[in-house]
Amino acid sequence: MRLNNKVAIVTGAASGFGAEIARCYVREGAKVVIADLNEAGAQKVAAELGAAAVAVKCDVSKRADVDRAVALAVSTFGGVDIVVNNAGYTHKNQPFLNVDEASFDRCFDVNVKAIYHMINAVVPLMRQKKSGCIINTGSTAGIRPRPGLTWYNASKGAANLLTKSLAVELAPDNIRVNVICPVIGDTAMLGDFMGVPDTPENRARFIATIPMGRMSQPRDIANAAVFLASDEASFLTGVELPVDGGRTI
Repeated sequence: MRLNNKVAIVTGAASGFGAEIARCYVREGAKVVIADLNEAGAQKVAAELGAAAVAVKCDVSKRADVDRAVALAVSTFGGVDIVVNNAGYTHKNQPFLNVDEASFDRCFDVNVKAIYHMINAVVPLMRQKKSGCIINTGSTAGIRPRPGLTWYNASKGAANLLTKSLAVELAPDNIRVNVICPVIGDTAMLGDFMGVPDTPENRARFIATIPMGRMSQPRDIANAAVFLASDEASFLTGVELPVDGGRTI
């Protein structure tokens, strides 16, 4: 098992990419803290995974909630080896002048500030052990942006770039930091990303921009997250990994 005896925190893990990452991590031998604002959903995923998982309600934009998730990992499983900053938020696809300030703030709070909070919470623990793996969920939107998602694109561009900066700064501590950049996927945020009704015809318009001819699936992202957290990726840091079927080419 590739993650045997590792302890991971996965945010936004009540559904979508995060839930599948948690499932794959447990399958590979890890213990996982399922952190999500949706407490009932987090509890459901944790119950599915049994003794290897525990759930905690967590608004990743609030430092106290992040600290509580980290403390739970330490008290339940003995530490933190891996963090997946997966929780995300987007405003609806629309002209940038139509996006209200609250939506702008929420994008940056969840997609950027949450990483700030988690880094400050876990890096001191990882430095004590001289090892750690941090995986951020960026987006192809931060590499090759689509119109209508300007402020979301900017937040993911920040996540992609801060990953590289953190990787350089934390490399001497043997803490690796990488970012996975999914293309649009069939998740709860799909309707907001498209900005139009979720119909086969509208899906086809978006799929037509992906050379491999389909949206990303949770398992695609989870497979990448398992690899980046494993010893097989022990010399990889600062990697901006598009999981996109060729979208950013």
